[in-house]
Amino acid sequence: MFQTPSGGAGQGAAAADSGLMSIGAVLNALRDEFPDITISKIRFLESEGLVEPRRTPAGYRKFGAHDVERLGQVLRMQRDHYLPLKVIREHLDAVERGEAVALPRVGRQRDGEAAAPEPAEGPTVARIGRDELLATAGIGEQELKEWESYGLLVPLPDGAYDAEAVTVASLVVQLGRFGIEPRHLRVMKAAADREAGLVDQVVAPLKRHRNPQTRAHAEARTKELAGLAVKLHAALVQTALGVRLP
Repeated sequence: MFQTPSGGAGQGAAAADSGLMSIGAVLNALRDEFPDITISKIRFLESEGLVEPRRTPAGYRKFGAHDVERLGQVLRMQRDHYLPLKVIREHLDAVERGEAVALPRVGRQRDGEAAAPEPAEGPTVARIGRDELLATAGIGEQELKEWESYGLLVPLPDGAYDAEAVTVASLVVQLGRFGIEPRHLRVMKAAADREAGLVDQVVAPLKRHRNPQTRAHAEARTKELAGLAVKLHAALVQTALGVRLP
């Protein structure tokens, strides 16, 4: 084992480096909770100012316990709240300054929940940028273009994506581990489009109604029907395969 030569400066440097982790070690530490994490994503989060690891004289990254904890917080807020990196960075920086701040809310309602106005201090977030989607999914530009060509992901007019794109991307990646390629998923996309069309047929009269309250009710009815369609689809797939999911 290499011994640092005796002397205050050498011992101080060794003490400073103790407990620091390489980017590979950080990857392994986070992988249990975030199976899709990649070294490229950690580097991307660093480039966005979400974490600032130390650098050795040779340029290697060294992460402390605080860096790893912060990375975990960033990944949880992306996964659970669909927050863009700018909002996450501002939130974490405010917390570290000791400010009492509430976590911004995603601009989505839970099933059965009545629509309510967002408070002024809680910005509505239901979008994700292209670079953030690439980093979150751990894929490259070419893969994303392929997914788009099959209609699995569709960008909004301004080039961003609906927050649900994160879930779609994650599922496409997971299915890929079993050899199911994006081109194989076109049948699922076609089925989803047909189901959406059926729901839209049912709620279309409500959307066109003169009464504003009736038109507002159309959104709640759409969510209810979508939930039932998803449950039916899952039950039919399980029945066809002869399995039951937990």
